Amino acid sequence: MVDHECDDAVEKLYEYLDGELDGPTMQQVKDHLQRCSPCLEAFDFHDQLRHVVQHKCAEQMPLEMKAKLLHLIDETEPTSPPA
Repeated sequence: MVDHECDDAVEKLYEYLDGELDGPTMQQVKDHLQRCSPCLEAFDFHDQLRHVVQHKCAEQMPLEMKAKLLHLIDETEPTSPPA
């Protein structure tokens, strides 16, 4: 049975994984995960998913494509108004 505490922990899961919660909230989520196996399973799944995505998205952009992208950015940057 999922309770209000589980809802709160799961809602904060990505912020917990990214280290974006304040200290007391990090500790609350950590304590909950240590005693709630369904939430710990959700944590493990999302943690593994993040690692797979990070690994698969780690390819370098080809230099030619990077140069084209930088050129497009330079062309679209607004110019500063005269002072």
